Amino acid sequence: MTVRELDVALPDGRTLHAYDTGSGDGVAVCWHHGTPNIGAPPAPLLDAGVRWFSADRPGYGGSTPLPGRTVGSAAADTEAVADALGIERFALMGHSGGSPHALACAALLADRVTATVAMSGLAPYDAEGLDWYAGMADAGVQSHRAAEQGRAAREAFEEAGEELDIGFTPGDEEALGGRWAWFLDVVRPAIAAGPAAAIEDDLGSVAPWDFDPADITTPVLIVHGDADRMVPVAHGRWLAAAIPGAELWVRPDAGHLTVMDAAQDALDWLRRVGE
Repeated sequence: MTVRELDVALPDGRTLHAYDTGSGDGVAVCWHHGTPNIGAPPAPLLDAGVRWFSADRPGYGGSTPLPGRTVGSAAADTEAVADALGIERFALMGHSGGSPHALACAALLADRVTATVAMSGLAPYDAEGLDWYAGMADAGVQSHRAAEQGRAAREAFEEAGEELDIGFTPGDEEALGGRWAWFLDVVRPAIAAGPAAAIEDDLGSVAPWDFDPADITTPVLIVHGDADRMVPVAHGRWLAAAIPGAELWVRPDAGHLTVMDAAQDALDWLRRVGE
């Protein structure tokens, strides 16, 4: 399936670099990419029955940086891309750092979103009753602890370049060399461009979300691996409990990447509930 790339001009002068498969009469699904990735939709999931569209988050790939962006700011950007493509109603799928942004769209674009899948995503930093760092690998703990202290501290952490455990399972490592090698295609260009966009993601992760997950009224599926140490499964459980009517799939022995083995089933769920 061919993926068309285009630039979408925004009223504030920024540009979003967007992607669109533009084919099939099935549901349109907006992909929200992880950290650090560019926004190309997931090649292993390209399917003639789904119209994928997406964009590089500000600062990634060809999208203009937006210092101080919030998780909720993804809603207006997503709406602008959908408008440029003539897509009125759509579903959402996010993975990792993209999942909170997908949930933002579900909350703030309720009249346009049919259903949402959030995979391996963080809960709000101020989530009541959640020990946010429990079970998280050292790289995630230290990068977010630095972000708590502000931009300068998070930049200093990056410059230190300390080698830390990021929390991949052996299964994740194996998947990167095989069925999910596609992740390398979206991670490498994001890393090559420097850490600025990932720093913005981390700063947004520890700031208050400018929406309440409890306000989401359309169907939501939370998918998480119980072996995930990048984003521990407690985050997924918290989100599923906080979002009214949300469904939770906990995948036994799945890590942060291998949870994506459930993505095709999750797409089937999107098509079923979003009709």
